[in-house]
Amino acid sequence: MMTTELTYESTLRELATDQGVLRYHEAGDGPPLLLLHGSGPGVTGWRNFRGNLAVFAEHFRCLVLEFPGFGVSDPTDEHPMIAANSAVVRFLDGLGLHQVDVIGNSMGGIIGTQFAISHPDRVRRLVTIGGIGRNIFSPGPGEGINLLMEFTENPTREALVQWLNSMVYDPALVTEELIEERWAQATDPDTLASARRMYGKAAMAARARAAAASDAPPYWAMLHKVRARTLLTWGRDDRVSPLDMALVPMRTIPDIEVHVFPNCGHWVMIEQKEAWESAVLAFLTRKDNA
Repeated sequence: MMTTELTYESTLRELATDQGVLRYHEAGDGPPLLLLHGSGPGVTGWRNFRGNLAVFAEHFRCLVLEFPGFGVSDPTDEHPMIAANSAVVRFLDGLGLHQVDVIGNSMGGIIGTQFAISHPDRVRRLVTIGGIGRNIFSPGPGEGINLLMEFTENPTREALVQWLNSMVYDPALVTEELIEERWAQATDPDTLASARRMYGKAAMAARARAAAASDAPPYWAMLHKVRARTLLTWGRDDRVSPLDMALVPMRTIPDIEVHVFPNCGHWVMIEQKEAWESAVLAFLTRKDNA
């Protein structure tokens, strides 16, 4: 019954902030659960998590934030990852929420982890889907990131299909419907400009130079500061953020568990939907030890 109620329109909300309108989807009652989407052509929070909302809404007040720069919330002139970090704080403050559980997919996992490091009292439990850590054995960036850069530089339908295929283990998931909805969003001029600030080749080169010149440690070197109980979920066949990336967070986050799903690419919450939901619900609803 709940699945039929949770439409795009019925769950969509707006929050006015001093840096523009943040849009989000809300469903369910209970403790607050913040869901943070990944990056890539045509991505939205709704598209990342729409299939999982009904299950989590039975236990939590689910809040799917749409990051600025991806075509749903008001646009931003900042680098999308910088804008995303401040958007999380503005969003939770605007809703009057002090502490939440967080599920972050890919880039959303990095944002959620950075939030857990900088605001340790505001995240009770943290779940990530691929994406965090750093490449240890595999070359970086991964195949999926390289294809994302290619699409950003030259946004053709063929390049989009190539990138989408790198996201999954089973190519049957890349349907015409998925391609069309992603294409329409990804080629919106504001969204494409924002993507180029993030994944254009010049932007990636500039970020590498800035990191090399900076004295500030990268976020993955600060993972020991995460105080939230953490669950890493990963597809064994992830070609965007290969599984060896999990080794640094697995060793350095103090209270961490890792669940690897077979025959699964980067979109674990879609490709291994039932198994992923079961593992994450068990983790989020487990009683805290005294």
